[in-house]
Amino acid sequence: MVSIEDYKISPAKKVVDDLKIQVIYLPLESKLGYQYEPTVSVGDYVCIGQVIGKNITSDIPLLSTVSGTVVGFSEKYISNGNLVDCIVIENDFKEKFLNKVGKKKDITKYNKKEFIYMLAHNGITGMGGSDFPTYIKYNNDKKINCLIVNGTECEIYASADSSIMYNKPQEILEAIDAILEIMDIDCAYIAIKETNVKVINKISKYINSYPNIKLYFMLDAYPCGYERILVSSILGLSYDKIPIEVGAIVNNVSTIYAIYEMLKYQKPLIERTVTISGEGIKHPANYRVKIGTNLSEIILKTEKYNKLKNPVLIAGGAMMGKSIPSDELIVTKDLNCILVLENKEEKINPCIKCGKCSEVCPRGLIPSMIISNRNISKDLHIDKCVGCGLCSYVCPAKIEIRDIIKKIKEEEHD
Repeated sequence: MVSIEDYKISPAKKVVDDLKIQVIYLPLESKLGYQYEPTVSVGDYVCIGQVIGKNITSDIPLLSTVSGTVVGFSEKYISNGNLVDCIVIENDFKEKFLNKVGKKKDITKYNKKEFIYMLAHNGITGMGGSDFPTYIKYNNDKKINCLIVNGTECEIYASADSSIMYNKPQEILEAIDAILEIMDIDCAYIAIKETNVKVINKISKYINSYPNIKLYFMLDAYPCGYERILVSSILGLSYDKIPIEVGAIVNNVSTIYAIYEMLKYQKPLIERTVTISGEGIKHPANYRVKIGTNLSEIILKTEKYNKLKNPVLIAGGAMMGKSIPSDELIVTKDLNCILVLENKEEKINPCIKCGKCSEVCPRGLIPSMIISNRNISKDLHIDKCVGCGLCSYVCPAKIEIRDIIKKIKEEEHD
């Protein structure tokens, strides 16, 4: 039987450092629709961590990820498929930080207020795909009983999180322990798929030093990394809107590592690990890159693509990702995976009302009814759809149910 893990790059394979990119593009709009007003002009010199865009709806600023000169503004694609304006910075490779970066011996010696302020002003957001501002999760008066660290990485090709857990297990554990101490959280669970043996063995070497942190093994199934499934599986609890309702917070493991670098070195979120894979990529690997890197520049260094009859570029994973019409795609904080696959166009047939889409829906919806009864989609709880794509995957008629539901939701929002 083929496992999801069989499609993944081994976490033990060396991560490729590709941080020396000549030109960086930093979008003035996030995946969630946050808008930024530029605070710099063409010709300005900027340092790493300098605010170059003010967020008009939250405390998360747009920070420069390199030192260099602002050379203009340009449109590029981001992970949700939108073409957005970007601030263009020419890297001088001097790595000048706006604020002093230094090693802190004890990263538990922050209070809650300092921690939340740092999360916001260092630009820490959900790196598993959500891009949701992390400080908002912690900025509440409700008692947090449990921190769940999502290391399941259930998308078929994605392996960036696994590479971080394999290469930085002590740092991950140190960061989790610090968060427990700072936020007075009782315990933490690191959720990992039971088939991810190499990562499990690596973390197990160190975890006994942290009695309040446990490993939790999830089934090798999609979508085991869905937040509600994690909370239900680990804590046996369900909630209405967000996990804090039941005293839980869920953070992606890449986000946890970003928090480690923030607490240990006062380093803002300026880079991330991203999987570049698929049958169209000659040398699949995990790359550590600057946020704002143009994908086409990375591909150029990997002898470009394998020849495919009808290639498609997908940002964000095979199941929940978005097809992008160009490799002029910008690596954003939420972009964990980029795939180049063969686009196997299949004939779309009418719905045969088999019910398979409702059988696999993790939210208990009836997707076929939603797309055929748009006028009552709200009554059919379309708002609960998480866009996992299972309905489209199992549909024998090859109907792109997920995309249709997404379009209906967007039309209702407008």
